[in-house]
Amino acid sequence: MIDPQLLRDNPDLLKASQRARGESVELVDIALAADLNRRGAIAESESLRATQKTLGKQVAQASGEDKSVLLAKAQQLALRVKDLAQLAADAEVEFTRSVRGIANPVIDGVPAGGEENFATLREMGERPVFDFEPRDHLELGEKLRAIDMVRGAKVSGSRFYFLRGIGARLEIALMNMALDKALAEDFEPLITPTLVRPEIMDGTGFLGAHADEIYYLPADDLYLTGTSEVALAGFHSGEILDLSDGPRRYAGWSTCYRREAGSGGKDTRGILRVHQFNKLEMFSYVLPETAEAEHERLLSFQESMLQACELSYRVIDVAAGDLGSSAARKFDIEAWVPTQNAYRELTSTSNCTTYQARRLDIRHRTESGKTAAVATLNGTLATTRWIVAILETHQQADGSVRVPEALRPYLGGLQVMEPVQ
Repeated sequence: MIDPQLLRDNPDLLKASQRARGESVELVDIALAADLNRRGAIAESESLRATQKTLGKQVAQASGEDKSVLLAKAQQLALRVKDLAQLAADAEVEFTRSVRGIANPVIDGVPAGGEENFATLREMGERPVFDFEPRDHLELGEKLRAIDMVRGAKVSGSRFYFLRGIGARLEIALMNMALDKALAEDFEPLITPTLVRPEIMDGTGFLGAHADEIYYLPADDLYLTGTSEVALAGFHSGEILDLSDGPRRYAGWSTCYRREAGSGGKDTRGILRVHQFNKLEMFSYVLPETAEAEHERLLSFQESMLQACELSYRVIDVAAGDLGSSAARKFDIEAWVPTQNAYRELTSTSNCTTYQARRLDIRHRTESGKTAAVATLNGTLATTRWIVAILETHQQADGSVRVPEALRPYLGGLQVMEPVQ
């Protein structure tokens, strides 16, 4: 949720952000009017309550006919106070509804526009060049007996798969390498729940425009998470954090679930876009004034992981209309996928400023002793999708795949993944 004070003090900034995102600018005016109505109703209600209190004292001191008159006035006033209290409560609900509809204001420099309007910040690493016809990741995975889509579909339906043999080992190796990186950078590891309450899912901003991507279990009133970001954000909900010694940083390891609604026909081959995958997610709780520096820090960790996997990639500054409601800025890292002759997203990191913390009531204590919302950030350090780029980038003519040097210790020193006859 946005800062209500920002709404009152600088509505034009919010309108510019909404415009850059391609979202409703009128919603800012609606929220302003709702805030004015809410504050007016509260002020009038409090004023009448004060009058009611004074009148109560007069009734207590009166006698005879004067007391009867005052009692009648007190009863009428009590009805009016009750009506006004309801009006104030209704105005509060309307204000909350309208203000929660406004997306997190984007940070200066974020490109305006939609998905195609991103800005490329840098390209890193040499794209692989082959003197043979390269195979795609699924063909390679089948030759290595690492990926089994046929049995995945038999057991669970389309967009499910088995990782087997070296495929299973490769994913675990990736996750363990990422975990070691997280530990070296002072992240506390957590294995998170993958089912969460509606208020946690909503608090992170995932029940907006993309709610149809989420699996819901109505019998239990629980949601399956598409990222451990959700559980990590909820970990400190309703708490006041002591950040005097620095940020709270967590690395959440979990299975993730996405319905991939609206992606029919896209990336149906292989494991690029699937319903279930594993992920190690970084999550930071920081003071708001340090959030942009923390964002760059998370990005640097992600880049070091892709460099360790010897992948060619680019970093993009995601356009405002493609951010999602919670993020004020998001950087994606896209790896080069040779058989697609294109960059494809492997990881992203988002600065959610105080948006999620306000919705989840996560605060820190300021120097003055008051409390204020913290900032939250997230970023993926490794996920199943990375196998796509690793297999295709490091493939050899005979269908074998060279193991990046940094991953070898996590695979028992294995240097080459060989096809299985």
